[in-house]
Amino acid sequence: MNASTGERVKIREVGPRDGFQNEPEVIPTEHKVRLVECLARTGLQRLEVTSFVRADVMPQLAVAEEVLQRIDVPPGVSLSVLIPNERGLERALAVCERAGRSLFHEVNVFLSASEEHNRRNVGRSIAESLAGLERTVARARAAGFRCEGVISVAFGCPYEGRVPPERVFEIARALRDFGCEEIGFGDTTGMANPRQVGEFFERASQEVPGVELTAHFHNTRGQALANVVAALDAGVRSFESSFGELGGCPVPRGATGNVASEDLVSMLHEMGYETGIDLARLLACAQAVQELLGRPLGSHLLTAGPIEWTGRAD
Repeated sequence: MNASTGERVKIREVGPRDGFQNEPEVIPTEHKVRLVECLARTGLQRLEVTSFVRADVMPQLAVAEEVLQRIDVPPGVSLSVLIPNERGLERALAVCERAGRSLFHEVNVFLSASEEHNRRNVGRSIAESLAGLERTVARARAAGFRCEGVISVAFGCPYEGRVPPERVFEIARALRDFGCEEIGFGDTTGMANPRQVGEFFERASQEVPGVELTAHFHNTRGQALANVVAALDAGVRSFESSFGELGGCPVPRGATGNVASEDLVSMLHEMGYETGIDLARLLACAQAVQELLGRPLGSHLLTAGPIEWTGRAD
């Protein structure tokens, strides 16, 4: 597939939240701030920086307020926070009130497309989650924030198996009707395949009109980039990824990282798409977090480096 020259693809970097949350050793706040500021200077215009979850549930994100207060990002970079419920939103609004200004621009809410995953992840049924999220989105929008609704295990659940697309679309329409301007569909445990993804998104634009559709692929079984291409072919132009291929899902254990941002950007650029992202700067961020964590990460570009078209045939 050849993209038309200049066709734009949006990327939301979720590493500072989705990536860090799975790290067993708590990352010092100053390093989190430094890495967010590094990412914000790559040309990325969307950054999910933290989540207002309970500290006992997610110790890695216990310093959400401090991170937001300390980071300094260039104008035009939209910061988002993941909000699990109304209590989380109240914490987020309170830190803005104390600061006397908005410290972020977008609120991302979430639930799962399967009952069992939703109960294990947030302790609620899907219906209970939707009821709470309706109130949360209404309050977030009243406070002036754009909202994304994220649907986990949208392509398959490790507990229930195949998830009917009709159920996913029904949840997506509910989130849209609550006021979400963007719906993210997550392959949370890397169960999707390209044919499935293509068919899903060809339907999604018809089933859930009027909102931005975003794809969120994990590379658990090595199919994330192939799934991105399938989504592109179906018209998707918004993706979420994580530098270094950091991340995973706390439920179940063993669900590994998101598609690496630098691998995604490299592929998109080679295909002729525009992202506005400086790949060399993004790769430097991935190298910095790999050095900080002290172990090899899953990113292919961290191993092989970027493609260099020198004109030589070796």
